[in-house]
Amino acid sequence: MHDKKILRVIDVNFNRAKEGLRVVEDILRFIFEDDSLRKKLRKYRHDLDIVATSKALKNAVRSRDSIGDLGRNADKLEVKRKNSEDILYANLQRVKESLRVLEEFLKIIAKNNVGEIKKIRYHIYELEKTILIKWPTKISLKKVTHV
Repeated sequence: MHDKKILRVIDVNFNRAKEGLRVVEDILRFIFEDDSLRKKLRKYRHDLDIVATSKALKNAVRSRDSIGDLGRNADKLEVKRKNSEDILYANLQRVKESLRVLEEFLKIIAKNNVGEIKKIRYHIYELEKTILIKWPTKISLKKVTHV
């Protein structure tokens, strides 16, 4: 079995990516009311689910330690959101960062999943660009507070 600490890194980043994708999806659905972008994002979230069916990610869940997690408590930056644009921006960054961490750590335990994670990450880059182009009046990066 793989190092429990590595599995924990994979588990937490998989959860972080899924949660961030869901937040962005709900903003696209309920606030922007953009079904086209919502459907794209939903597909990427489901693509991530497919990767989760691998044995490595199933083992990662068994290594979870939610109670003992040092990052369990919210810090000042996490509660600093002024509006839905801040939430959207912060969650897009969270997803990209989490996917990158997954990509790196899966190289150790599940190399066959690395390509799919990288593909999803690049799709998110393009989705972020599309959102910023399509909704420039709703998203001004000058207004956004820290991630």
